[in-house]
Amino acid sequence: MPTRDFLSPSETEGRRVHSPTELARRARLLIEDGLGTVWIEGELSNFRVPGSGHWYFTLKDDGAQIRAAMFVNRNRFMRLKPREGMQVLVRGKVTLYEARSDFQIIAEHIEEAGEGALRRAYEELLKKLAAEGLTDSARKRPLPKLPAKIAVITSASGAALQDILSVWRRRYPLLEVIVLDVAVQGPGAEPQILEALTKVPALGVDLAILTRGGGSLEDLWAFNLETVARAVAACPVPIISAIGHEIDTAITDHVADLRAPTPSAAAELCTPHRAELAREIHVRLLRLESTARRFIQDLRLRVQLVTARLISPTAQLQQWMQRADDLNHRADVAMRHRLIAAQRELVVLESALRRNHPAGRIHAAHERLAILGERMHARIQIRLQNASSRVLGLDRTLNALSPLNTVGRGYAILADASGNAVSSVAGLTSGQEVSARLSDGTALLTVESTRPER
Repeated sequence: MPTRDFLSPSETEGRRVHSPTELARRARLLIEDGLGTVWIEGELSNFRVPGSGHWYFTLKDDGAQIRAAMFVNRNRFMRLKPREGMQVLVRGKVTLYEARSDFQIIAEHIEEAGEGALRRAYEELLKKLAAEGLTDSARKRPLPKLPAKIAVITSASGAALQDILSVWRRRYPLLEVIVLDVAVQGPGAEPQILEALTKVPALGVDLAILTRGGGSLEDLWAFNLETVARAVAACPVPIISAIGHEIDTAITDHVADLRAPTPSAAAELCTPHRAELAREIHVRLLRLESTARRFIQDLRLRVQLVTARLISPTAQLQQWMQRADDLNHRADVAMRHRLIAAQRELVVLESALRRNHPAGRIHAAHERLAILGERMHARIQIRLQNASSRVLGLDRTLNALSPLNTVGRGYAILADASGNAVSSVAGLTSGQEVSARLSDGTALLTVESTRPER
């Protein structure tokens, strides 16, 4: 059968053509909806931190590797300092970086994989206690509806105690509270917690709350110890366990009579509402429930209509931030390349400058100047010698013509008072003083008379 290079209208009907951006976006949504949040353990490599403060790295094992990113709004709360080759345990959301269609993890929490050993110990102890029935819901005691006295086992300086007291001041201010101050982490935590649990029955309290704030698995480990768990289970007074935040779960949460997600929640769970408030809240809850149900139904319809068109601002912002870091990295690489090229050009120019340096020409000019100076000096000496010879000749001529030579032969030179030479008796008068220049001096004379020659 001959092949066709075209499709008939019936074959093209209903066909949807995607752009790369649309396809990448659909793939991202499918991955996020299908996988969601996962835990993954692997070796950390290619770790880098650009100017934005985000973390980018790769998780790998012997068979595969996955890119990961942890944005600054999450990593700034991490006590862990990542380093190359570190074995880590990461909790994060599986997604797709649309700009490059890269499969990646957006990390929300990172811890060293060494904590995996603690988690295995946690699971083994939990199984052991469950096998003994200590975690069964059937053995858990109900809390008193109207407690008058409650013991709180926690650190007196911790935020958990303040949260609990704040709730009780607002909801149940008549309650009597006994605080058993203990260390909630570190070597001293276990014996202090055990001692406090042994004191509870003698205090005459209606129930006790064992609590602390959030932290790492290692920070919360005192509440995962078998001795503490058995002491909680054996306590004759009902106990609420409120360890950490909502995502934290300790062994004591499973063996206690009630587990609260937070210290504040524990305070709310064990204190009643006043009767009037209860009735009013009940009425309002009914109204609120009805209104909320209708509102939620309307919102659900609206969300269904706009979900296909709207993109999560957080996801889009993460995409943009990652793209900005990508462009910034490419700009840094380009700048380094330009800098290397400029350095090479500078080396070439420096070499050309050395070849054309004026020092050689200056040296040659100095040598030529020295030669010309020697020539000029020689010519000046010759001219001086010639001038000296000429002066000597003129001196001899001057001496030959000088009247002093005549004086030396017995003649005299007469001069009037002004020093003017007297060459004729017509210029003399009787009684006039004149001077006569002789060979060895001058004589002053007075004219008595003149006698002109005829």
